[in-house]
Amino acid sequence: MNELLAPAAGLKESSASTFDRFLRDRLLERMRGIRHGTLTIHDAWGTVQLGDVTDTHASLHVNVRVDDAAFYRAIAGHGSVGAGDAYGNGHWRCDNLVALVRLLVRNRSLLDGMETGMARAGGALLKLWHALRRNTREGSRRNIAEHYDLGNTFFATFLSDDMMYSSALWTDDDDTLQSASTRKLDTICHKLDLRPGQRLMEIGTGWGGFAIHAARHYGCHVTTTTLSREQHALATQRIAEAGLSDKISVLLKDYRDLDGQYDRVVSIEMIEAIGAPYLETYFAKLTELLAPDGIALIQAITIEDHRYTQALRSVDFIKRHIFPGSFIPSISAMLAAKARASDLALIDLEDFGRSYARTLHAWRERFLAAAPEIRAQGFDEPFMRLWEFYLAYCEGGFLERSIGVAHLLFARPAAQPAGARWTPRAGAACE
Repeated sequence: MNELLAPAAGLKESSASTFDRFLRDRLLERMRGIRHGTLTIHDAWGTVQLGDVTDTHASLHVNVRVDDAAFYRAIAGHGSVGAGDAYGNGHWRCDNLVALVRLLVRNRSLLDGMETGMARAGGALLKLWHALRRNTREGSRRNIAEHYDLGNTFFATFLSDDMMYSSALWTDDDDTLQSASTRKLDTICHKLDLRPGQRLMEIGTGWGGFAIHAARHYGCHVTTTTLSREQHALATQRIAEAGLSDKISVLLKDYRDLDGQYDRVVSIEMIEAIGAPYLETYFAKLTELLAPDGIALIQAITIEDHRYTQALRSVDFIKRHIFPGSFIPSISAMLAAKARASDLALIDLEDFGRSYARTLHAWRERFLAAAPEIRAQGFDEPFMRLWEFYLAYCEGGFLERSIGVAHLLFARPAAQPAGARWTPRAGAACE
């Protein structure tokens, strides 16, 4: 906090233009309507406090220090994406990034206003760029590689030991990231009613964490597929080291090119990478892969139904810098696509978005603690700051429930209930 209040080393009023001052004043005017907390901005022109300054019960109090007037230009030109760019470039600092995201989510109408004016033109360019990242077969390989092929060593610095890059399932105050991740794996296996001898298709291998867990503890044979060469290499290695090569087959294949029939299908936070135009293709493929009495589970990050269409039309920080070609589906969009393309019936739905907030918090703590190691891998300061912003950005979104994560369990028409196994219980594990 004291560092934020200290004079800015890089920004002096004399070095900023009249135009910068105009952009700053325009932004502050738009943000004066902030409610449910306070935002205090410190820059070369002074200190301005916005929000419920007289509300002693407001839970969110955030301080931002602007060190370079390029911050105001970035927001004017590219809205919220520009704010993320400026953070990566070191143009501003904040005493609590997660609280800032939460405050802005609570004032989304003001945030939407940042995407007007010059930012609209910048947004049009971002939309053109995003349109060129369509998830064709070749486009999907390129998009996946841009994120997941950052390096297995990089991801190992902040993920749990099972290398699961998806929400864990937290239930107790004394949970660790590892125990919550294991609970999530067991919960999925329980909901799928996995048993020895079953054939399971996993769409989206990650680094093999779920495949290893399902084969080792539930006795099924797993076929799993990824488009990331880095993931494929490490998953294959980890499976061999676990002595499970005879029970797990790892493919380097697009989900659209999969064939065969399986008793169970699972897809853990892979649907976000397919692109909205391919939702029906995805559900049609799930149905094609499932035996007539099969069941499938999708773990999906979700957006509120009423904001889905707007989100499809925009390019946010995540699409621009973290997951090119990605989108976040809504529950209603997935169910509508499912209804058009398959005979699957939804038999269970569970949202556990708060667990994702805790997962992201744990990842961010581990990421920051491993900063020297990550820098030694060759990642520069802007990259480090962008990823810090990314993890905080997502944590705040889950805490405010603007995004969620859900388990959706589907069944083919011939699937028959099997007693208590068909009443999934969060956190329960099959022994």
